[in-house]
Amino acid sequence: MISLAGRDIVHAWGKFVFTGVGLGLLIGVTLTMAGVYRGMVDDARVLLDNSGADLWVVQQDTLGPYAEPSSLYDDTYRAILGMPGVERAANITYLTMQVRQGQRDVRAMVVGIVPGGPGEPGQPGHLVAGRHITRSHYEAVADLATGFKLGDELEIRRNRYRVVGLTRRMVSSGGDPMVFIPLKDAQEAQFLKDNDAIAQQRRRTAANPAFNRPGVPGLLEAVLASQSVNPYVNAVLVRVTPGLDPEEAAEPIRRWKRLQVYTRMQMEEILIGKLIATAAKQIGMFLVILAVVSAAIVAFIIYTLTLGKIREIAVLKLIGTRNRTIAAMILQQALGLGLIGFVVGKIAATFWAPIFPKYVLLEPADAVRGFIGVMVICALASILAIRAALKVDPAEAIGG
Repeated sequence: MISLAGRDIVHAWGKFVFTGVGLGLLIGVTLTMAGVYRGMVDDARVLLDNSGADLWVVQQDTLGPYAEPSSLYDDTYRAILGMPGVERAANITYLTMQVRQGQRDVRAMVVGIVPGGPGEPGQPGHLVAGRHITRSHYEAVADLATGFKLGDELEIRRNRYRVVGLTRRMVSSGGDPMVFIPLKDAQEAQFLKDNDAIAQQRRRTAANPAFNRPGVPGLLEAVLASQSVNPYVNAVLVRVTPGLDPEEAAEPIRRWKRLQVYTRMQMEEILIGKLIATAAKQIGMFLVILAVVSAAIVAFIIYTLTLGKIREIAVLKLIGTRNRTIAAMILQQALGLGLIGFVVGKIAATFWAPIFPKYVLLEPADAVRGFIGVMVICALASILAIRAALKVDPAEAIGG
């Protein structure tokens, strides 16, 4: 009966192949959706890896700089450096915004770092071109995904920055490429007000009698100067002494500095379990819907092919062919359709995945699970056609 199923496929090869290609594109979308989720998880892990930190010190009762706002005084890192088990500590700021280059805008995460070499936490990792930031102002290192090149001038708020280095796979948990600028500039950009707002604030301050005391000269000027300075950062990245359990260094900071401290495992759980949890549920719902649609397509085409050969099935029954042999023929056709669809879908997903704006990670394990799922769906979808075939009356082979 294997040859019989094959001959029937060859007889209606056009319908079979085109249906397989259509099913394959649907399977390709399914594999891509799974790859989008895997890519989001990988982006979250890459973000943590690239930070070079063992601990994240943030504002108390917050979930860290990636999940919700956090503010610390920028001199907090000095106190943390004196804690036992702390080898290095560095301030950092994060701000997701539009970065302008010429006439185009790029959505990016602007990261404020202390200028220096790659040894400090928060510094961009492996550069593919250029150098690290060495000046306190107006230099930037950009990820290749931004499309920026060495020497390009970027506009962030009211300041201009020259790209002096390029890096790869430095992205936020949402997949936005990173642009690194000096910490002082990032602090200014994070809370920078427009000119009208600054002028209005100065007028309100000058009109306040508390800042115009006759016996305290220079008080108003000092207040106005302090209002233009941002003394806050989003987090302090900490690297612990080699060989030390990060939790041993985190506990004294929590106890004595009254700050929230997360280890790598805890931060990963926040990013994956909370930050992208809603997106994961949406992707899961899409996968279920696509699986149901795929099953419906397979069931419809196999049922249609079966109805088109009712007379042939009646002849087989008339000559004594067993029901399980006929059922096996239909099942083979369904599995063959699923095999064609999976091959087409895997090839399609592999080719179009790099075109997606977000990182799509196609893992071999997902492909194996996808293949098994397609075969199971096709087997279940063939049940309707098998039932129709088993109900055929052998007398129909003799009737007109």
